Amino acid sequence: MALYVFALLIGVIAGLRAMTAPAAVSWAARLGWLPLAGWPLAWLGGLTAVLIFTVLAALELVSDQLPQTPSRKVPIQFGTRIAAGAFSGAALMMPSGHWLRGAVIGAVGAVIGTLGGAEVRGRLAARFGADRPAALIEDAIAIGGAFAIVALAR
Repeated sequence: MALYVFALLIGVIAGLRAMTAPAAVSWAARLGWLPLAGWPLAWLGGLTAVLIFTVLAALELVSDQLPQTPSRKVPIQFGTRIAAGAFSGAALMMPSGHWLRGAVIGAVGAVIGTLGGAEVRGRLAARFGADRPAALIEDAIAIGGAFAIVALAR
């Protein structure tokens, strides 16, 4: 049951920051926390995958601060977050053999994270009178939450 919760939560993280969730599961696989050996996603633990997902996550953190970055709710952004949540949820649940359930649950989590994250960030930004502090708080939650999820899921 806990694994289902972790799949949902990693999806929520993808809704906040699309590339942070795949980076976290990739690191978990690399560190041996997520035993993917012998599974189709075993490549996630490779150095190349870890580096690519880490760079993509870092670039996303930077681009999120730019004023021309589109809303997370536009179709391409929203779809990317759903795909990242599904991918990350599937990866977390793959060793249990329930990767398809993990994908669905991760996608649902991404929808929750996308819509809920936008709402909370908007309210925080209004309260601060600026978006940057709200964005940095969201970054910290996404990074810290992703680490906690993959650490606890092992």
